[in-house]
Amino acid sequence: MAEKKSFALRIDSETMKAIEKWAADEFRSVNGQIEWMLNKSLSDSGRLKRKSEKSE
Repeated sequence: MAEKKSFALRIDSETMKAIEKWAADEFRSVNGQIEWMLNKSLSDSGRLKRKSEKSE
């Protein structure tokens, strides 16, 4: 598993409530939901290689 780094994130309350609801709907923690959102966005934009592309 890749090394994880911590950082502070300032986010407005309306956005946080929406993320909390989405995380609950998906049975994820808020942290897990934010990590999933970031990874999906990076993958979709071609800025993060997929696991299968890394091994090639």
